[in-house]
Order: sequence, then structure tokens, then C-alpha cells
Amino acid sequence: MSAPDPLVAALTDAVEGEVRAGAPLSERTTLKVGGPARALVRAESIADLQAIAGVCRDHDAAWLVLGRGSNLLIAVAGWDGVVITLGKGLRGVEVQPGDDPADRRVTLGGAEPMPVLANALEREGLGGMAFAVAIPGAVGGAVRMNAGAHGGEMADVLVAVDVVRLTTGAVERIAAADLHMAYRRTDLPPDAVVTAAEVSLSEADADVLAADMAEMRQWRRDHQPINSPSCGSVFTNPPGDSAGRLIDTADLKGHRVGGARISAVHANFITVEPGARAADVHAVIRHAQQEVERIHGVVLHPEVVIVGDFGEGA
Repeated sequence: MSAPDPLVAALTDAVEGEVRAGAPLSERTTLKVGGPARALVRAESIADLQAIAGVCRDHDAAWLVLGRGSNLLIAVAGWDGVVITLGKGLRGVEVQPGDDPADRRVTLGGAEPMPVLANALEREGLGGMAFAVAIPGAVGGAVRMNAGAHGGEMADVLVAVDVVRLTTGAVERIAAADLHMAYRRTDLPPDAVVTAAEVSLSEADADVLAADMAEMRQWRRDHQPINSPSCGSVFTNPPGDSAGRLIDTADLKGHRVGGARISAVHANFITVEPGARAADVHAVIRHAQQEVERIHGVVLHPEVVIVGDFGEGA
């Protein structure tokens, strides 16, 4: 019998949340591919995150924060370090009392799923984040990448975020203005885990919000391959154009490597079949980049976060 992993043992002793050794990350991503984590730990509180930060420092362990698993491609070798997820203790939607119907402050837990959040805000009659119904991730990831859809994005509503810094364990509050939010990017420090976000919303008619969100859901059903595993949009849109149009007009719809292919429904999606490998998805991404640059002279930049070793030249 092999000796217990000292990193896993230290995490188990330090945190309230669950710790698993060798956990398969394919179960935790929307692509359903990728290898294991040396340690997968669920943080249920700020104290857990601070404890994890300390263990990672003591053991010189790399860390990776994993939200709802969308927008992520993990290599078959997995992650030789600590993968951190946020548990129910870091979820929640708290509407703060206020007299101004145009500025209702709401505190969102970093682990709150965006579609669940959209439904909660609709019931409260709060507008400004209906677009969240189309975002498959959680609040923390949506803040980090300034997620958006249907004409709205996090930059429109964000006031401030509360974070734990994994390099030090420090708790900080960062104003939205200091994040310099732009299209699918922010200046959120790499080691900052979003535990909560404060947003400014306005009162709205709940029935109108429900109708708007129903229209967004229908649009997704009509225009995106939502019934097949994918990571969502693969590439960011170049200025003044769309990645999907460039890939489509490069005649790449349906291009396949192994069990991964460019969707025939939307060219900026890669879908996978049972038995697909992370390397298949990566090969499709690289081929799309190369062909779009060859044909259109445009370099596509991945929106999906690519984690791990995909070989020489990857």
C-alpha cells in the first residue's frame, strides 16, 4: 500500500470541506474530458480558503480554481496540484434594503450559479442581470472574465468584489473601477478567489423579466448546441467581427478530430462525443486557429482556459 499523500492529509486536517485525492476532473467540466487532480478540495468558507492557501504555501503546491466547469479544457494528465471548488457555504443572494428603486444593491455569493441567480433576481423583480440566465458558470468566474450575453455583461452592474488571495490568505475588497473590465477580461489578480460580488440593479417588472429570459433561453436552443457537451464559446470575438463567422466561412463546420468536432449549429462551439479525449478538443482548437489565420489573416484567441500539458508546440 502506498503512503498517504502529505498534501492531501494536510488539506483534510485544515479544511471543513471535502478533500479527494486523484479526483477525475472530467466529471467537473462541461466538456467531460481531462485527467485527475492530485487533490480536489471544496472550500465552504473564507476560513477554508485561507487554510488552503496556507497548505499550498507550505507544500509548494500549485492551485487551480474550478467553478462550474464551463470554459475549461484540462489535459489528460490532469493537474498535479490542488484544484479548489467553492461549496454551498459561499453561495447566496442577499438583497440589501434601500429606498432608491434605480439602485438596489445585491450581494452575490461567488459560488452562486448564474442561471439560478437570474431566476432569483426575476422573482425579486430586479433587472439588469437577465443575461445571467445564458451564462453556464458561477458568479466568481463571471466576474473574472467579465462574462456577458444578449447585450449585457458583468461590467454593467458590478460595484465591488470580495476576494481571498491564495498567495497570502489575505481578504480584500476590490472596487469594480479597479478591475478595468473590458470585453471578456478584467485585471482581477490571478490569485484572487471571488467569495462575493456586490452589484447595483434596478427594480423591474417580474413578468417582463421572465419573458426576456424565456426569449434568451429559446435563442440558445435555436442557435447553440446546448444538448451536446461543450465548453461554450471557444474563442473571443475579434474587434468588429465574430469568431463564429470566421470559422464558418473558413468552411470548418463539422471538422472533426477523434471524438471532438466544430458544431454544425454554431461554429464557435466544439462538441464532444463519448470517448473523446482532451487532446482531440485541443487539436480542433489549433486547427481552427491555423485555418482562420491562413484564410482570413485573423488570429483567434481562446476564450476557453486551457490547463495542463498538451505537448510540444501546444
